[in-house]
Amino acid sequence: MSDAVFRQVQTYRRRFGTSDPFELMRDMGIILVWSDAYPPGGLRGYCTVMNRSRYVVINQKQPEEEQRVVAAHETAHLILHRDILRGGAAMHDFDVYNVTSRLERQANFFAADFLIDDAAVLERMHMQDADFFNVARELRIPAPFFAFKLYSMVSRGYSMHVPLELDSAFLRG
Repeated sequence: MSDAVFRQVQTYRRRFGTSDPFELMRDMGIILVWSDAYPPGGLRGYCTVMNRSRYVVINQKQPEEEQRVVAAHETAHLILHRDILRGGAAMHDFDVYNVTSRLERQANFFAADFLIDDAAVLERMHMQDADFFNVARELRIPAPFFAFKLYSMVSRGYSMHVPLELDSAFLRG
């Protein structure tokens, strides 16, 4: 699963010349709506397609690094799962990290590979004092989300060590 998603990410990065999810949304004509209707720990974001227009709604009460992850995750749904979203169906995300459905995992792998370049991970992971949490912090990525990037890299043949405490059900399947 991760290889096919990774190839799609590379296509979108080349085609649009960015790894910024907000630039990608703008260039793809996706309508971004910031919402303050949800509490900080509530709904993170959602996406839908209505009248042929694609929408991403992001909870603006969450930290900036979370907003970037949610933006990439919701954009991934619009790219990978557009057939499901047609006709006003929406994909709501309360916890984008602990996912068990195939669609949510796909969106996370796409988002992780889109936001984080393999070379940046390799450069930081090979530093003498590097550990998983420090690298995630340096990359400005929440640690649970960084696990998706490492899992993607491992599935593509890289040798990476994911901390045991993050080896959760969201990476299986």
